[in-house]
Amino acid sequence: MDVKRLRLLREFADRGAVGAVADAMHMTPSAVSQQLKVLAKESGVELLEQDGRRIRLTDAGRALVLRADEVIAAVERAQEEMAGYRSGKSSVRLAMFPSGATLLLPAVLDRASGAGIDVHASELDVGYSDAAPSLADFDVVVTHRDERTASVREPRVEVTELMREPVDVVVARESTLAHHDEVEVAELADHDWISVEGGFPVDDVLLSISAVTGVAPRVTQRMLDFATIEAIVAAGHGIALIPRFAVRHPGVKRLELKGVRAARVYEALTRPSSRIAVQAVVGHLSESARRESDRSRT
Repeated sequence: MDVKRLRLLREFADRGAVGAVADAMHMTPSAVSQQLKVLAKESGVELLEQDGRRIRLTDAGRALVLRADEVIAAVERAQEEMAGYRSGKSSVRLAMFPSGATLLLPAVLDRASGAGIDVHASELDVGYSDAAPSLADFDVVVTHRDERTASVREPRVEVTELMREPVDVVVARESTLAHHDEVEVAELADHDWISVEGGFPVDDVLLSISAVTGVAPRVTQRMLDFATIEAIVAAGHGIALIPRFAVRHPGVKRLELKGVRAARVYEALTRPSSRIAVQAVVGHLSESARRESDRSRT
């Protein structure tokens, strides 16, 4: 079987539509369809089937995608090794959510550069369920989930847990809540909240607070940038939940939350059998996360 056609099949599994594959691979949809038909002839079984107006993988197609992952990974490792002989460098495409990148990326870039790896980092701020599909475009995707949310379990995704970060309540320095270092969840029922969009770990914790108190949270603003949320809180417009290592504004005070589990878990998602350089970057992420976790305990 031709590796290029196996790559097209894998792209279809990742993106779910011939048109999306064509866009990603800079081909026409008809050319993609033709190459997938040739691959089906090479394999001797139907790989795609009609599903209403859409096309989906057959059971055989899904099985072949798993083997395509292995074949392409082997080819990429060979290419990486040869590139290393030519230039001494490897490249890795890394996607991270913003606050995680602020915390971990500088040290990862330092270590990767010292190991001869060029890391091309991008910001990717999506809900946990949308992180794994992004492996269609990146070698490593660093994402985060509420600690009570089950980790992704897919045969084409390898999960490396990096760290656990507590989520704290932040209040304005002038708030009566700021007289203490911790707060019981029941004390928060009648406050205005500044939160993130639904589907992100912090908002999941807010829903847990609602379940404990029996009071729906009164969310007055929703922002994705923690610096913006902190500024709004510091100005006295509400309270917020913010991951511990992201709290930086001098006008807010961080309170440890009591009465509900509140933390987010960082994960690095990759394809199984990834290239050596990809595995090395995951190792650098793990080391950076370990150092940050240790620092928080001192």
